[in-house]
Amino acid sequence: MHQLPLSEDTIIFGLLSLCLGFVFYTSSLKKGFWKKFYTVIPTLLMCYMLPAILTSTGIISEEHSNLYYIASRYLLPAALVLMTLSIDLKAILNLGSKALIMFLTGTVGIIIGGPIAILIVSIFSPETVGGVGFDAVWRGLTTIAGSWIGGGANQAAMLEVFQFNPKKFGDMVLIDIVVANIWMAIILFGIGRSDKIDKWLKADNSSIETLKAKVSAHTEKITRVTTLHDYIMMLCLAFFAVGLSHFLAEHFAVFLENTFEVIRNKDKALSSLGSKFLWMVVFATAAGILLSFTKAKNYEGAGASKIGSVFIYILVATIGMKMDLGRFLENPGLIAVGIIWISIHAGLLILVAKMIKAPFFFLAVGSQANVGGAASAPIVAAEFHPSLTSVGILLAVLGYVVGTAGAYICGLLMEIAANV
Repeated sequence: MHQLPLSEDTIIFGLLSLCLGFVFYTSSLKKGFWKKFYTVIPTLLMCYMLPAILTSTGIISEEHSNLYYIASRYLLPAALVLMTLSIDLKAILNLGSKALIMFLTGTVGIIIGGPIAILIVSIFSPETVGGVGFDAVWRGLTTIAGSWIGGGANQAAMLEVFQFNPKKFGDMVLIDIVVANIWMAIILFGIGRSDKIDKWLKADNSSIETLKAKVSAHTEKITRVTTLHDYIMMLCLAFFAVGLSHFLAEHFAVFLENTFEVIRNKDKALSSLGSKFLWMVVFATAAGILLSFTKAKNYEGAGASKIGSVFIYILVATIGMKMDLGRFLENPGLIAVGIIWISIHAGLLILVAKMIKAPFFFLAVGSQANVGGAASAPIVAAEFHPSLTSVGILLAVLGYVVGTAGAYICGLLMEIAANV
């Protein structure tokens, strides 16, 4: 007899599949309660929240689960290959500078948000952001800055650089996950309202619409009834590219670490370029782009990006199950720091988007390329349209590059703020 919480991956995966099936079935109903429900709550957000509810209610435990690891290391790169097969590089370059401006705005929001959050919270609750030596809370918050400008590799680099007490690192990971997930949920909610938001921002999204129309027209032209041969060939291309990208990433990261002192030294800004995960994403994307110059591009007509989307939704479900809503109240003071911090990031993005009339797509993807990194920026981009996935990937890669330097500057500012 299995005791709750369930911790066996095969059982958890069955429940996650049930969640996805439930969401897609109910969202396909054309009338009644569910029709109204999904006009308010986006499908992707539900795929994310149901697993979170399973974790929060103690039905499943993801503590020892390998599902997220498998989804992010096997299915994510395969999805990137399948979704970039039909990429139109020229059209992506025509999207212009707004994507880059919004990404950098998001980075600046994280850099200044941390120290401002410390200053605000120290007025009401100085002990929340206090601590001395290696226990100083600001040192721990630098790891969140690393995670929110780039990802896990940058987070690990900040832990090394600022020498925070590893025993207390779990608290910081908790704030990182809880706050980043709340923000991602808000962004996913906004995607369902992107037309209204664009109208309010007075955004010109003609370049995005042109790209979507171009890809859709190409897909329509090559659409065919998919055969077993097509499925096998698509899986062959995708998973051979996954294997190859892991192989190359492993060796390339080791080569970089052995060759360059700046990458080997965790104190240096470029140390995150030693991340195997980063290079795996880069090589998988590069494989997809290379295939887009061959006849493999026509597999889009057999549903390549749809299979990619299936993999992405499985990844979303595994990200969702990492979010335990019950842990919200474990450290309310530090959660408040995180919420103020992410609010400054969000506020700055909205302000700049309004000023330069940038579409919500650039705001959402620019933010997730920072806060979510290579795992969630493509998810958010693909939700607008599969052809836009590569925009999310390119910006997330940029996040890795500027992540450690940005987080380091943020750390120095937080030290000043904590000592004011």
